[in-house]
Amino acid sequence: MKADSSPKRISPTPSVAKSVTPKRKTRASSQGKKYAAIRRNLERQRKTMLEEAGEGLANPKGQEAFPDVSDQASAEAEQNFSMRIREREQRLVKKIDEALERMDQNIYGICERCEEEIPYPRLKARPVTTLCINCKTLEEQEEKIRR
Repeated sequence: MKADSSPKRISPTPSVAKSVTPKRKTRASSQGKKYAAIRRNLERQRKTMLEEAGEGLANPKGQEAFPDVSDQASAEAEQNFSMRIREREQRLVKKIDEALERMDQNIYGICERCEEEIPYPRLKARPVTTLCINCKTLEEQEEKIRR
């Protein structure tokens, strides 16, 4: 067999085209993989809270008439406490929905104030956060000054 002495042509176009397109997809999919555990946790937490809210609506604790005034006051205080908890849960569900939406838009984990990446441990601890620790600290300091 005779060896081919002609120089081999390497066409850069196909390899460049292949590397450019997948990078965009890889970045978005790698971000999805990076936050997959956080997404599952948020979805599970949201589902649990909505199920509990549904049970509360299906089995409401109505106003009971107590013969003793102190028992009536205790029941009303407990009802007010339950309402405050439900309001907090509603706000948390809204924040979870917003976090899931940011994940879908591939902007999850980016600080809204300085636009730097929020460290993964912070997101793991507080998955609905929109600020890095430095910006959150600044925000709290500004809030103290306004009081």
